[in-house]
Amino acid sequence: MSGEASSLRVGFGYDSHRFAEDRPLILGGVEIPHDRGLGGHSDADVVTHAVIDALLGACGLGDIGDSFPPSDERWRDADSIGLLEDVLGRLGGAPVNVDITIVCEEPNLGTRKALIADRLGAVIGVPVSVKATTNERMGAIGRGEGIAAMAVVLVDVAAA
Repeated sequence: MSGEASSLRVGFGYDSHRFAEDRPLILGGVEIPHDRGLGGHSDADVVTHAVIDALLGACGLGDIGDSFPPSDERWRDADSIGLLEDVLGRLGGAPVNVDITIVCEEPNLGTRKALIADRLGAVIGVPVSVKATTNERMGAIGRGEGIAAMAVVLVDVAAA
């Protein structure tokens, strides 16, 4: 080991939202056909929110609530892809890759995982992998009360 500090930083993000009536279901910037969307101050896109938190964390910039507080009406019903683009513009580093896991009992995301990966990859400009799993009917997510997402990102802070 050379003793030089690495310029690579890892960030982890998590978000979850309850299902809500009369809202579209948006995951990773993609509208997913479903009878319910997710409730939240913005568009409640748990996938993009988890990615934003991971990026902010990797660069030591706090969390999504610090950048876009739910108490601020400017962010009501905000498009989370727009929030992601804002964060990318002030990141202080270059993302290398993103890995996402979506946890839900429904809807089945099957072929839509690739659409989500493509959408986020186009915005971020790096490879994005998307996986989906259930919670095996355990807990609130397992009872179908909502959706959760986790994201891990690698950021090169020397490539700002």
